[in-house]
Amino acid sequence: MCGIIGIASNEKVVDKLLTGLTRQEYRGYDSAGLAVFGNESNEVQLIKRKGKVSELQLAIAESPMNGNTGIAHTRWATHGIPAEENAHPHHSNGEVFVVHNGIIENHEEVRTTLRALGYEFESNTDTEVIAHLIHAKLANSSKSLIEAVQSAIKDLEGSYAIGAVHIKEPQVIAAARKGSPLVVAKGNGENLIASDQLALADFAEEFIFLEEGDTTLITPTSTQLWDIEDKEIERPVVVAKALGETVEKGSYRHFMLKEIAEQPEKVKELLMGQLTESGVQQEIFGPEAPDIFKEVESVQIVACGTSYHAGLVAKYWLEGLAGMPCGVEVASEFRYRNKVVGPNTLFITISQSGETADTLACLRFAKDAGYLARLGICNVPTSSLARESDLVFLTKAGPEIGVASTKAFTTQLAGLLMLTLVLGRHHGLSEVAEKRINESLRALPDSLDAVMKLETEIIKMAEDFDNKEHALFLGRGIHYPVAMEGALKLKEISYIHAEAYPAGELKHGPLALVDSDMPVIAVAPNNELLEKLKSNLEEVKARGGKLYVFGHSHATQDGAVEKFIELPEIPELIAPLIYTIPLQLLAYHVAILKGTDIDQPRNLAKSVTVE
Repeated sequence: MCGIIGIASNEKVVDKLLTGLTRQEYRGYDSAGLAVFGNESNEVQLIKRKGKVSELQLAIAESPMNGNTGIAHTRWATHGIPAEENAHPHHSNGEVFVVHNGIIENHEEVRTTLRALGYEFESNTDTEVIAHLIHAKLANSSKSLIEAVQSAIKDLEGSYAIGAVHIKEPQVIAAARKGSPLVVAKGNGENLIASDQLALADFAEEFIFLEEGDTTLITPTSTQLWDIEDKEIERPVVVAKALGETVEKGSYRHFMLKEIAEQPEKVKELLMGQLTESGVQQEIFGPEAPDIFKEVESVQIVACGTSYHAGLVAKYWLEGLAGMPCGVEVASEFRYRNKVVGPNTLFITISQSGETADTLACLRFAKDAGYLARLGICNVPTSSLARESDLVFLTKAGPEIGVASTKAFTTQLAGLLMLTLVLGRHHGLSEVAEKRINESLRALPDSLDAVMKLETEIIKMAEDFDNKEHALFLGRGIHYPVAMEGALKLKEISYIHAEAYPAGELKHGPLALVDSDMPVIAVAPNNELLEKLKSNLEEVKARGGKLYVFGHSHATQDGAVEKFIELPEIPELIAPLIYTIPLQLLAYHVAILKGTDIDQPRNLAKSVTVE
């Protein structure tokens, strides 16, 4: 879950390396570092700092760096605490320098072998073994840097995106990818590598996305690629316009607030391209979707975090509207248990980045596990998940920089509701029901706009949470996953311990936690479960709990609710999307009061590319 960048250029590279690191800081911000050499001297300049990229920028301002070849890294700690000695790049004897995203699972075994060869270790990281291993492959041989890298990775187990330079090969960067994303960009008088296309979008419009096991060598004027068997190959070149203008905060204080505010427009843009006058067409999921969907008898959804919550909402839609059995499971659990695959089961993975390690592992398992087909729901068209799935639905939310996912979640839900509609056609979904879904989808942008206007009320509600350490979220039916998402947002960015429960489960344990210091947040739309929910809220009030309710006016009870925010009347089908927005805003404004780092909360990273 780190970000790497490397540039081989005819010009000075330090400023571009820093820009690329800043673009990838959402991937990790425990420490940062870079190494450059070339131009007038082959002496490598190495600077590393604990903390964010801004700390590295200050250090470089005090000690300017020259060089036209360089690699850089922003870290999210896996092995070794956040500290300068554990920051990348790591080196071997001042000759081989390496940056790495991923986890080397057999690093202890490799470390033992390298120590026997006389290598000494300065850090507690798994990455340092890579630098020494490449150096060992170069020592006493005629191997080039790329040959040494290709040999070294055969001794490594785990996941990696690696960038390496060798002081004896100026203007050359060797790189390798397995399990962690890596992209090559073809620039003007330079070539580049990075973990994320965003890091390179200001400098190039032609990109090559490495496949599993690929290695590459870049110079200022050339790129070469080899596959997992070290056979030289070519990969498709993807042309994409610069994305720099889309990854700025603009007038917003944080990326998260900007991304919350973008949701009405992003959903509108998504529907404009997918929802025609005649309704949703199956082809938006891929040209083979019509033939595949008519065979589907059940669905298995696998995802992590916020995407998992989207899958839980979809289960209610798929079973309740389309009449289709649906299982939903956390990817990190699914991949490690024995599975029974039902006949004609559609396997669905959901991931904002399309690079979530556990989700990708499940996708790859499903390829030969007897599933009918694999559908990926993703926000990044060039991601591994999008490239490796049989069918793809792109949520088109645009770059999401805040670690706490917002617009990706609502666009995922919109896509899953459209999927419910097209699958339902093959399972007896009536014309009346289809019309209702279409009308609900068309109402989404305006409904999202309307609920955004509640922010002032939510700010006042957030003041009650400033000194709280725990919170309980309640929901029933399809709104239980919405409550789960609300709890996740609050804990992610405000560091308040928050849990979500189905409201009917209160009496089976959680009531023991309720007192006047435990705020209880309820998602209370005016649906068929409202009366049940009101009874659960009374249970909370009777035990001194403070209730904070989002719902319709029918949900209020005299004296039972501490604060109530009334949402506009909306179609019931899209209520999960609409009720999500106030919970996002509540978490955001509580975090403002707490003074936390909202876009980059402690211990977390955006794209979880390690297990």
